[in-house]
Amino acid sequence: MLKFARGFAFIAVVVGVPFLAGCATGPAVSREGPAAEAPTYRVGDRWTYKARDGFGLPVIWDEVHEVTAIGPDGITMRVTQRGPSVDNARIEKLAAPGLVREGAVFDAETRVFPQPLPRYQFPLKPGESWRGLVANTRQPPEPPGAYSRSISHWVSVDGWGKVTTPAGTFDALRLKIIMQLDDETPWRWPTQCSYYAWYAPAVRGIVMEEKEAWYLEKSNNDRGANRIRSQSAVVELVSFIPGGGAK
Repeated sequence: MLKFARGFAFIAVVVGVPFLAGCATGPAVSREGPAAEAPTYRVGDRWTYKARDGFGLPVIWDEVHEVTAIGPDGITMRVTQRGPSVDNARIEKLAAPGLVREGAVFDAETRVFPQPLPRYQFPLKPGESWRGLVANTRQPPEPPGAYSRSISHWVSVDGWGKVTTPAGTFDALRLKIIMQLDDETPWRWPTQCSYYAWYAPAVRGIVMEEKEAWYLEKSNNDRGANRIRSQSAVVELVSFIPGGGAK
């Protein structure tokens, strides 16, 4: 269960039910350049990130992803999140690089996908896009009456650019991710997510993410529904340690 201490709900009146892409910060990108091939993970690969989420006094934490096993059935990663008000640990399972059988797509809520969710579809080629509509067989805790059971996940590969993080400056592909979650209830519409993620082949993974999410409350007049902002996060790579004695 998510253990973030959230205190930054934002309520606004909107017109209609827009599904908007967020505004990416950072450098411009170019569609010129090669495709990024699927990474070859090694046991012990370890990515450490710093993250913050919220407004005013945001929630902050350190996040570590580590490859713990690789076998015929796929790749296993351990993810930990630690901070003053954050204490989470989970296991993620990939059928192959980018294909999620079990893992989190929003905050730290683990979902299970009998048909893998295509988080990243390698090779990543500038200008290409893909969409996945997948069912989750492990619903996060929801109030009685929840009935959404699928996640819509769309990704566009914008192009190459240079992005600077605490771990250094990387040549990276910017991915635009638009997602609708499986958390609709009788009194609220599903969460809408608009993310940007920068994938760097040099570290076999993501070096920065920008995340915005919200949902609309249901009402007799949806054009005047309350818009609840539920995520405004930035995640940046601090270090990458390759496993298997590789450099």
